[in-house]
Amino acid sequence: MFTSYAASFAAIWYVTESTGSALALSFLSICAYLPQGLLSPFGGVLADRVNRKYLIILADFVCGLASLALGLIILFGHVSFAAIVVMVIIRSAAQAFHYPALMALMPMLVPDKHLLRINTLDQLLLSVSGMAAPVLGIFLYTVLGFHSVMFLDFAGALIACAGMLLAKVPSAAHASAPSSTQSAGNATNTSAPDNITDDVTPEKRHALADIKQGWVTLRQVRGLFVLIVLIILGMVCFSPMSSLYPLMTYDYFQGDGYMASIAEATFAAGLLVGSTVLMTLGIGKKLTRLIAIACISFGILCAVSGLISPSLFWLFAVLCAGMGLVSAWFSGPMMTLIQRNTSEETMGRVIGLVNTGTALAGPLGIAAGGIFAEFMGVAPFFVIDGILCAFIGILMASFKSVRKLDSTD
Repeated sequence: MFTSYAASFAAIWYVTESTGSALALSFLSICAYLPQGLLSPFGGVLADRVNRKYLIILADFVCGLASLALGLIILFGHVSFAAIVVMVIIRSAAQAFHYPALMALMPMLVPDKHLLRINTLDQLLLSVSGMAAPVLGIFLYTVLGFHSVMFLDFAGALIACAGMLLAKVPSAAHASAPSSTQSAGNATNTSAPDNITDDVTPEKRHALADIKQGWVTLRQVRGLFVLIVLIILGMVCFSPMSSLYPLMTYDYFQGDGYMASIAEATFAAGLLVGSTVLMTLGIGKKLTRLIAIACISFGILCAVSGLISPSLFWLFAVLCAGMGLVSAWFSGPMMTLIQRNTSEETMGRVIGLVNTGTALAGPLGIAAGGIFAEFMGVAPFFVIDGILCAFIGILMASFKSVRKLDSTD
């Protein structure tokens, strides 16, 4: 993930520097979300049918090959916006299979009482990558060239695949047998070979029937379903930020690539602090309230970012850190609620469907955000978008069925 973040930021900065267009950045972000959204249900089906370990390895390797190909294209002087778009699409498609498999694997290795901490630890590790990787990406981009960042990402993918090959993890077929007190040590028992697959094979059930079963499972827990719907609406508001952060620095604060990397790094630093607090305290009984507070706080900080003077970039960096901090109280609790309220047999499909909703919400929000930011300016858009995020957080706290999820943890 470290090298992947470095490569992604270098690609975003190339598009920012070469086009200076909110629409171009928004289109790139749509390409990063749309394939993942369309393919995630099928990724979830595969995560419930085959060995999740090898599915993760294959997805990582495909991402690495995409970066290698783009690096060679850049090295030979044929870099273009279209080539970057193709690379982003391939990586997004691979992520549609990687994410459901990885998230469905977590409860097979972790006792329930530690799920929140481990999900948050996962987010913390991503925060460390997100904090340092943009700086490394822009350094290599400036000193050695764009292609060097892509080659670094290919090397990172190879290391990730090698590490996963060495890991001993259970498959879905025999993971459902252990009790809730199963630990990672139990999971590595050599009597459970890696090549066992789920009893539900493609020959026995059509993929669409599996996807439907995942939908039925999700609908059975009303509070969780309502929460996921509101989270998807929140993603429509949140997703434009990922594509417009560099433009906010470049256009509104008149910054360069290093200033843009500082904004990204402070956001990641806040995410790191927020993740550390959540992992240390393990606030496992108030998860839905924590998610609502995170949405409201993020919205307020985002709106303030659009109201400050263009000369106060340092204050924007501080606000980015605050937005990162409260964002840490979102992903881990959400995934923990899904894992706790879903059976092992259908978890991959449910996570795949949720990932589809959030991933498809991304392009919708980015497209709307890009258009509005292009015509009204990026700073006024931050204000309006922040107000909408805060309102969705208030809605989350108002539904009784959502609040009841806290009492069942």
